[in-house]
Amino acid sequence: MTIHRSGFVAIVGRPNAGKSTLTNALVGQKVAITSSKPQTTRRVIRGIIHRPDAQIILVDTPGIHRPRNALGQRLNALVEQQWAEVDAIAMCLPADEDIGPGDRRIAHRLAGATRGGRRTPVIAVVTKTDRVSNPALASKLASVAELGRVASLDWAAVVPVSATAGSQLDDVVAEFRAMLPEGPALYPDGELTDEPEIILVAELIREAALEGVSDELPHSIAVVVEEMGLRPDRPQNQPLLDIHANLFVERPSQKAIVIGSRGARLKDVGTRARAAIEAMLGTPVFLDLHVKVAREWQRDPKQLRRLGF
Repeated sequence: MTIHRSGFVAIVGRPNAGKSTLTNALVGQKVAITSSKPQTTRRVIRGIIHRPDAQIILVDTPGIHRPRNALGQRLNALVEQQWAEVDAIAMCLPADEDIGPGDRRIAHRLAGATRGGRRTPVIAVVTKTDRVSNPALASKLASVAELGRVASLDWAAVVPVSATAGSQLDDVVAEFRAMLPEGPALYPDGELTDEPEIILVAELIREAALEGVSDELPHSIAVVVEEMGLRPDRPQNQPLLDIHANLFVERPSQKAIVIGSRGARLKDVGTRARAAIEAMLGTPVFLDLHVKVAREWQRDPKQLRRLGF
């Protein structure tokens, strides 16, 4: 009889290390937003992998970084909280970037991660391997091994992977499964995330807003869905989902950037976000977006709470 395993694996690393792209590839469907901008992920998103012999719940986390404001402090604390609640941890290290101070800080902290009095196994996942040559990848793998030695972190496994090319994803899943305890499925078959739809919708809107904005804006954009529901006067075979959402920025100048000339950029955000939401929910959507200023919200604990952080 095949042993069934189930449990939680936290996906951690510094910003832009490929965590969300890996999560989506392993789940087989988009559950976490992605962007070329660092620190895109601001919430813990769970993605569920279903296999005949395992159910693996991936916990995609924000990138760990040196915090510059109250938001950064809260995100780092959120990540470290997850370390004590999972069965295993996967640290993402991009193959096309040298190991830096941020990687070393994370590795040293992971060396002390425990749950229930036992050390939590940590797997090194070398991401973005499609971007480097074989010799460069071999050098990166040697650097990862050295990182573990210096940090007194005994890697449970080291796995190179390309989420975009689909290379060695099964190897990653196999290593994750090996770290989990025996147990039944924790979620119904076919469920890919336990994140509420209203949060996923807000994230898709923020992802659309991140495209094409200048480098200073990504960290200043927050999205809150104020209302979401099926329009009551529509026939059942022609549903329409009404979504009213606010995009918050920190300064009036940023508001002008997000809206764009004669509203062109905000209209483009709405078009791309609506397409992504309809693809996720399978329902036609009417999307109403407004841009508002919440001054210095990243530094204001009261406003952070109001915006869901």
